Amino acid sequence: MSDAKEYIIDQAYGLFLGRSYEAVSISEISNAIGFTKGALYHHFRNKEELFKAVIDKYLIIDELEFEPEQTTLKQYLDLSILKAQKITGQLISTIPSYIPLNLLSLFIDAFRHYPGFAANKEDLVKSEINKTTKVLDLAIERGEIRSDLNTLMIAEMIFTLNTGIARNLIHNNMTTQTAIEQMKVQLSEFYKLLQP
Repeated sequence: MSDAKEYIIDQAYGLFLGRSYEAVSISEISNAIGFTKGALYHHFRNKEELFKAVIDKYLIIDELEFEPEQTTLKQYLDLSILKAQKITGQLISTIPSYIPLNLLSLFIDAFRHYPGFAANKEDLVKSEINKTTKVLDLAIERGEIRSDLNTLMIAEMIFTLNTGIARNLIHNNMTTQTAIEQMKVQLSEFYKLLQP
């Protein structure tokens, strides 16, 4: 990708993050980057294409990489915490004045204005829950957790706990480190509840 295109994406990211997809016009983007509209359109056909490029670069949330058959539930929970640290670290390092609510708004804009984004993330969630369910089933077989559990529902609950970090950052106005620490405690306490 050209330096000019990267520069446009980086500047547009700040604008979309600060104000929203609807509120930012091509004219504002053009003025902010110091390019004419024609030069901007040379790199991106329209605002939607530019927005998609911003989301593709900055809102990367992918699957947790692990082998369910070789992972205990405790190891999986530890990996979840590491993944949350990585994601929050990446997001914060790219935002000079990090405001969690703005980031959440950007995600919502992506769901509304990026065709396929919602379906892609739903597929990601289903895959994560399926892999977590497998880890839980194997944890039961190994005697790591109780055998009277509905593993699909427990997998859903773990996913909800993992995404609760966003709530802590926004609602409780925690630092990312404090939110990660709270996530560790929550997952640890939840794990205890599953013990035989």
